Amino acid sequence: MRFRFLFLLLFPAVVFAQKQKIVATDLTRIKQVGGITLSPDGNRAIYTLTTIEPTAEQAADARTGDYEYRTHIYLTNLKAGDAKALTRGTESARQPSWSPDGSRLAFVRTVKGKSQVFVMPLDGGEAYQLTDSKYGANNPSWSPNGKQILFEAGVSFAEMLNDTLLNPGLRTPSWSLEKPGFANNDFVKPNKTIKANPDGSLAEIRAYLQKDVDDKKAKVITRLNFQGEATTEPDMSFTHLYLVDVREGAPAERTPARPITRGFYSFNSAGWFPNGQQIVAVTKRDTLKHPDREQANAIVVIAADGKSRPTVLMGQEGRSYFSPELSPDGTQMAFLSSPTEGVNVGQMGLATLNGTTVSGTQLIPFDRSAGNFSWATLPVVTRGRRATTTATALYFTAPSNGGFPLYRLNPTTKEITQLTPFEKGVSSFDAAPGRVVMALTEVANPSELVMADADAKNPVVLTGHNAWVEQKALSFPEKRVYTNSKGQAVDYWIMKPTAIASGSTGDTKKYPLLLNMHGGPSAMWGPGEGSMWHEFQYMCAQGYGVVYANPRGSGGYGEAFLRGNVKDWGTGPAEDVLAAATAAAKEPWVDTERQVITGGSYAGYLTAWIVAHDNRFKAAFAQRGVYDLTTFMGEGNAWRLVPNYFGGYPWQPETQKILDANSPYSFVENIRTPLLIKHGENDLRTGVIQSEMMMKSLKVLGRPVEYVRMPGGTHELSRSGNVRQRIDRILRIYEFFERYVGEPTGTVK
Repeated sequence: MRFRFLFLLLFPAVVFAQKQKIVATDLTRIKQVGGITLSPDGNRAIYTLTTIEPTAEQAADARTGDYEYRTHIYLTNLKAGDAKALTRGTESARQPSWSPDGSRLAFVRTVKGKSQVFVMPLDGGEAYQLTDSKYGANNPSWSPNGKQILFEAGVSFAEMLNDTLLNPGLRTPSWSLEKPGFANNDFVKPNKTIKANPDGSLAEIRAYLQKDVDDKKAKVITRLNFQGEATTEPDMSFTHLYLVDVREGAPAERTPARPITRGFYSFNSAGWFPNGQQIVAVTKRDTLKHPDREQANAIVVIAADGKSRPTVLMGQEGRSYFSPELSPDGTQMAFLSSPTEGVNVGQMGLATLNGTTVSGTQLIPFDRSAGNFSWATLPVVTRGRRATTTATALYFTAPSNGGFPLYRLNPTTKEITQLTPFEKGVSSFDAAPGRVVMALTEVANPSELVMADADAKNPVVLTGHNAWVEQKALSFPEKRVYTNSKGQAVDYWIMKPTAIASGSTGDTKKYPLLLNMHGGPSAMWGPGEGSMWHEFQYMCAQGYGVVYANPRGSGGYGEAFLRGNVKDWGTGPAEDVLAAATAAAKEPWVDTERQVITGGSYAGYLTAWIVAHDNRFKAAFAQRGVYDLTTFMGEGNAWRLVPNYFGGYPWQPETQKILDANSPYSFVENIRTPLLIKHGENDLRTGVIQSEMMMKSLKVLGRPVEYVRMPGGTHELSRSGNVRQRIDRILRIYEFFERYVGEPTGTVK
């Protein structure tokens, strides 16, 4: 090891020459660790591993065929290299959960198109299917005595109308379905004796129209939030909680699952009280309001026998409460809370519980978006003596300063300790006395399982799922800080082209510079954020330098910074990212005549905004963007960003002025930069029409523009979409820029 280190210092260029550059299809080699859960005794862990595999119909040349995502469950005894797969095959397994005695696992697998809960004995024997729910089953959780499993099921509106267990009396909702011209919801259950007849009476015409809906010839929409991610959703669905006895045998020999929640409401984030008699969950606060209109959530207590109505544990008008996590003894509950409107950071809190009632709450000062709560017992060490007592601590993660650190809260002192650095990201973890097991993301490796002590020190890498990266030449980001016109510190990073990142001194060529921007607008990038690992490394390998920033409005820097772009989506954030680009362009290896720009979602918006106001870029690639904020109000399911960020609605004159002033489309005539526009055809988060407005307008103006629509693609195209399309996307970025950057205009002096 010492020799290798000395060799790296003396001959970095030689080492670089031995390594390969990142290529487009390396995307398919990245394996993601997640779903980490420690065994009850803390000596073992299960986790999931998501991989990208060739499909059965894959072409002979794997580089041009199709792929699919697979997730399987692994078990480790917390020793380096000992992890083994517990599930295999083409059908994924996910959401693993330990039984209280550590002898069995529950997990979810798809059967005939529906998720179902399986149970696997760990002392030998095959996994068996526990549930056969017609609505599917997800998120299994064992009861404290190990005799039952709690799970969630998604039920459509039509199914609710006909389910006597979830809807006793087969009633309609207590809230209005807002059907114009009807004072109540009686129209939902028409008289089935009336025959459909387009030439008949009004009742027969209504029956005919309903048959068209049933036969999917028409969609009738009366709800506010009718846009899903990939298609319109005229009818709602509801998440209900079920209990099933854990008993092996044929389904007919087992007690069927039984619902413990009912009605036209949804229940999520469920967890057991230690006594096994109650369950905590989250639901809408006001059950008399249409679910699309009630934005406030409440934390409720549900009797495990399902014989009584849920009771509110925490709830307040105008606020949402979510992510409840009970301490092992049930005396404390961590939670998050935020106002229902505006731009906010969820505030962390602790509630003191007396049984199933709250005897006190305290909000914890922490100006980041905490999440992924996990309680653990820690030894209390007296100086010079062995620990004789224990204390309970709360671990959690939060996006912060370019990474996703692990934090720990002392519930007694309310002191928060940051355990891992900003340069790394903890995407999943679990804690037990004396140890923490994490899925760690860093520039040197996109995802591995790591074990450390209770302070996250003395880490040991347990897996080598992405060991192939060691043979790749990488570019490591260099952090800089810029102070903007509001006096805010803006973090940005510069990545050198891979050819010079190794430290070679013989390269005098200048390279193009890519300004890459994040969406959200409240997202955050940095060395500890894993979604851009491949894209950044690929562009550096192709001979581009990369600069990226977290401009005002980004998450991970507190509430004041998050609100820095309220009523200012364009000018202020553009100032921040362009300042980063200007600073990066001063690097001696940058060819200032060959700068390009890209971004997706909100950053697709920002790409269009910038090229309408700045002419420094040779080419631009706007991905799944928003370009006219008035149109966005109707086209995207993220439409609440309009009132939350701009203070009102398009029909209000003052708000309309702000929307027009902040819309890139208002400045379309100024765009002369060659522009590639991309959108997924099924993207309803931002919607395709605005992309087409931009494309048509630029065509009319005679500007260089190209438009790419991805069939079946949603807003998640670049992260979890079709793998071929993800590869297509990154290649299009490179290929389009190559049309315009040309050859170097100079050499490093």
